[in-house]
Parts: sequence; structure tokens; C-alpha cells
Amino acid sequence: MQSEVLNYKNEQWDGLVNFPFSKQEVQLIICFADRALLEKGTLFTTLKKEFVNARIITCSTAGEISGRNVENNSAVIMAIKFDKTIFNISKGNIKDEKNSFDLGKNTANLLSKEELKYVLILSDGNLVNGDELIEGIQSALDPAVIVSGGIAGDGDRFQKTFVGLDSDISEGNVVLLGLYGTHIRVGTNYQGGWDVFGPEKIITRSNGNILYEIDNENALDLYKKYLGKYASELPSSALLFPLSIKSENSNNFIVRTILSIDETNKSMKFAGNLPQGSIVRFMKSNFDRLVLAASEAGIKATANLENDVKANLAIVVSCVGRKIVLSDRIGEEVEAAIDNISEGAKIAGFFSYGEIAPQDKAHRSYLHNQTITITTLAELP
Repeated sequence: MQSEVLNYKNEQWDGLVNFPFSKQEVQLIICFADRALLEKGTLFTTLKKEFVNARIITCSTAGEISGRNVENNSAVIMAIKFDKTIFNISKGNIKDEKNSFDLGKNTANLLSKEELKYVLILSDGNLVNGDELIEGIQSALDPAVIVSGGIAGDGDRFQKTFVGLDSDISEGNVVLLGLYGTHIRVGTNYQGGWDVFGPEKIITRSNGNILYEIDNENALDLYKKYLGKYASELPSSALLFPLSIKSENSNNFIVRTILSIDETNKSMKFAGNLPQGSIVRFMKSNFDRLVLAASEAGIKATANLENDVKANLAIVVSCVGRKIVLSDRIGEEVEAAIDNISEGAKIAGFFSYGEIAPQDKAHRSYLHNQTITITTLAELP
């Protein structure tokens, strides 16, 4: 496998002229970019002109990751040439389906299943329900297939997001990249680093991603009690205090970010579903633990490649909430993660509206919030 990471900012390309191997041999481009750059269309035109034989996957972001650097209003691309690995790409749009579950299932069914080892998911972050999408995708795949990826972002605007395959760059799109064969190795890990506090409680009334009651008490009123002085700063302060939930069918906790509150209905909207009967705990930010968690994610994503295989490349997806919370320290998170990925690996990624990664050894993946996820890829000779 050969790969290279290039940057585009202020209408200038870094590394395009002195590209280290033949551009004609590049088979795949994965591009993470600010939504405004994708809307212009010139970014895709340039990529197609330079890499004439490549399939091009695009995803809008809430910030870009290029090696050790965190960027905004830019684009980062990963150009890849596989030696032994076959890949296949499928695309769907929510407007063509009844719901997000069907979107995931039908898009996954467009992929050949023989020798499928890994699927990268890049999904619209505004019109698609991420939980239902992932359930649909995994319903169509063998449980041994590793699934990871991220939900597209739109900076701190939260207006619309774009995902694309070649020239079709649109709202509502979902793109799946499947990797096949015995030569590909994949390692994934996700970490949070948030501190939990207070007793476990039960969600007693919810509807999808809308939360109404915890332990038969109004959820918003209860949440404000736990926030104390930060309650007056809602909804922005909610990024500092996500919720940890555990469903009745799982022993694992996942994090849910609060997107908005409704004072009239006394409800809270989250970036992911909160099923009734789930156990919930409150969480709070700890800057040092968030950075340490990123380091652990890098260590485990590399270790999960198995047999001392060194990563050729890594895709880093971190939540926009972590970026906002860490602020000027966000670079520390990225550096901590990268320091523990194989030396020489090419690294790119983005800040997302949701992260997708396996939670256990059974490879079942979930939608996560407020986490950093790392996927390492290596190709054996």
C-alpha cells in the first residue's frame, strides 16, 4: 500500500506538485473538507483532474486533521494505492428510503460480501439518524466485518452537511467503503475520557433522541440541578456535561451529546437515541483525561492490528464537542493520539457530529458522541 496526505487551504495545495508516487496509480481519494469548499465544486474538479483514475469520497467537517495539525476552513485528502486489497464503494440517500435503517441496510447490500473485511461509513450529519443507520448497515453484514467511520460535520453552524462519491456531493448521502481480501488488517479503538458522577438512573420517558423523564422526574429540571451554576449557560454548557447511557441489552456505556433543550416541553434533544429503560449517568469534562484518552485510543488502535503489524495509515475522527471543550488544547489531543500510532503511518481525519467504532470484541459498532476514534489500516505483502 502506498498513501499520501495533502492539504488545501487559502486556495493553495501543499504537496500536490511534488507528489511522491504516480498520480495515475492512485485508486482512492478520501477527502475531508469544510462544507463551503465542497459547495464550490472546484475542489472535486481539481482532484479529478489530478487523480484521473481515482474514486473520490468526500465528507464535510467541523475541522480537519492532517498529521499533527488541526485545521479549519480547509481540506485534507488521503490518496491511496492498494497493492493486494480490493475495494468496493456504495452510496445511498435518505430521500430514496423510508427511514435511516432501510438506508443503511440497502446501501450495505450494494456491497459484495465475499471476503469483505472492513467497512468505512461516512454519513450525512443532519438528515440521517446515525443509530438507525448503523443498525441497518450491520443487519446486512457478517458480524465479523469491522465497521467504523464518522458523521459529517458543518463547523459550528449545524445547518447542513455533505457526503459525496465522485461528482454526487449532496445532503442526505451515505457512502460505504468496503475493503476485501486476506492482506488487509484493521485496528480500531474509541475512547472518551469523561468523568461520571452521581448515581445510576433510569430513562423512564423518551422518544428516539428526545429525552423527557429520568426516574419519572423531568429530565431537564434534573439535569439543571446537577449542572448547578452552569445551568444558566445552557445550551452551550451542555457540551461540558454529556450523558452516559447503557441499554438494557448491553453491559457497555456510550456517550450522548446534548444538542438542544426545549424549555416549553421541558425536553432535551441528543445526538443519538436514548431508549426507555436505559441506565443513565451524568458526566463532566476533565481536560487532562480527555488528552490521555486520545493517547490510549492510539495505543489500542495500533495494538488491535495484531501480530506486531505496523499501520500504513490511520483515520482519526474526533467529536466537535471535544474540539469546543478543549479549545486551544485540541492540538494536544491529536498529538497524543498520533504519538502512539506506528511511525511513518499517514494520518488524516476530521471533527464530526458523531463517531462510529466497535465497542467490544464481537465487532458490533455503535454511534458514539464526545469520543475520539482511530482506525488503523495495514496491508500485508
